[in-house]
Amino acid sequence: MREQAYRSYRYQLSELSHGYGPNVHLMADSVLLTQLARLSRPETVQPDITWLVRDLYESLVRTVIANELPITQSDVPTRMYASTPEAVWSGAVIDPSTKVISVDIARAGTLPSQVAFEALTRLLDPHSVRQDHLYMNRVTDAHGAVTGVNLSGSKIGGSLENAVVLFPDPMGATGGSMAQAVSIYEQLEGGPPQKVIAIHLIVTPEYLARVTKEHPDLRIYAIRLDRGLSGADVLKTGLGDRWSDERGLNERQYIVPGAGGLGEILNNSYV
Repeated sequence: MREQAYRSYRYQLSELSHGYGPNVHLMADSVLLTQLARLSRPETVQPDITWLVRDLYESLVRTVIANELPITQSDVPTRMYASTPEAVWSGAVIDPSTKVISVDIARAGTLPSQVAFEALTRLLDPHSVRQDHLYMNRVTDAHGAVTGVNLSGSKIGGSLENAVVLFPDPMGATGGSMAQAVSIYEQLEGGPPQKVIAIHLIVTPEYLARVTKEHPDLRIYAIRLDRGLSGADVLKTGLGDRWSDERGLNERQYIVPGAGGLGEILNNSYV
């Protein structure tokens, strides 16, 4: 008789309650919030920025894998099997044949996507994992306000058949880039994907309003939701209780409190 306790367990996500819908997951994790607070401080510069973003995404990606990827039953003979036939561990593990695509939305998403790609190739059959690249940037008017998104190129490595697609992109601000990226993947050969998952450090109420409206099946994970420009009365309410009154974007569509432009500070390139 093999052990049965590990054959039907359920992963339990630590998250905050909110009113943004069942596909939105806001982490309730003191370690991640502490690291993100440090990343957001003006005195934090390279190389600490790179290591903080890498640490944050290594934890976030593992959370998403545990909560979203399918599992399969496995019987694993251990090193003790040579001594006794009872030395077989039995239980549920991540299905290594799962096909996953990590999408780099350049430039802020380049490092997070690489972290996801590395983690997935270590955990799954590496032949089932690939990394795609989208080159997108904000289009702004003369006053710096965002008016759209420019897609200047892409490197997409094949079909989406039975794939889980991850978009590890640090800042969910307006939702324009993410909405366009998801639309691109929904229309590719072999699509739509099995699941589409956005993985963020910070999101805003405005971002959630747009992407959940345009892509209601999109699953969203974030360490923090920022609504710092909301009225004092709104900030006393639960997250999403007065969603239409919540504000997290300034006039240039940067997040407040936020962490600044992650694409800029990750690359030490302020253009």
